[in-house]
Amino acid sequence: MLATRNPIDIGLNIQQVLKTIGYHGNCTPPARTMSLVDEYLENFHNLVEPAYSYVIRDVEWVQGPISFIRDAVIFKSQVIARLLEQCQKVVVFAVTIGNHLEEMVNQLAEDGLILQATVLDAIGSSAVEKLAEFVETSIREASGAQDLSTSRRFSPGYCDWNIGQQRMLFWALNGDTADIRLTRTCLMIPQKSISGIIGIGPGNSALESYNPCRTCKKRHCPGRR
Repeated sequence: MLATRNPIDIGLNIQQVLKTIGYHGNCTPPARTMSLVDEYLENFHNLVEPAYSYVIRDVEWVQGPISFIRDAVIFKSQVIARLLEQCQKVVVFAVTIGNHLEEMVNQLAEDGLILQATVLDAIGSSAVEKLAEFVETSIREASGAQDLSTSRRFSPGYCDWNIGQQRMLFWALNGDTADIRLTRTCLMIPQKSISGIIGIGPGNSALESYNPCRTCKKRHCPGRR
């Protein structure tokens, strides 16, 4: 099963963007920042080209930190292995909002318009996160209709899952990567992209509550959930 490049209306609100910039709780941003967020939210749709791709593969076996997925896809991570040993299938996905917004951010920064660049970059980060949530929700709803449960999503670079495993994710997508490509160091281009996996298992499993952060001692990890 594969889906890609369907038109999506990414809806963002000002609170999401302010949180991405760093304004939390009762912290009130300056009026200039609020004005820019309002202005850019009205027009950011002209700078994004949402695209996504995903494939669902069988989990064949798990042993130690190794998860063997159908068609010679191998994931190496103890955290991912603990997840996939509860799963029958795994979704491999990639989403992006394209490179136009990123190019505009770079141009603003080169022109010395740092505040404008920061606000627009935050909108881009919020937009790609919203797109990933859309794909995650779609998979959860489709799985739920079959009395199956899904995990939260996990991406290479988090916990003990090495960023180099991006290559294996892209291999699993059979070349349909929503026009995202990898650098030699496995960073994604466009940068406003997210890749990862979602586990699918029996409806009566504890899959939905699996969270390695509960037993991890890295209290200040930026990816902590």
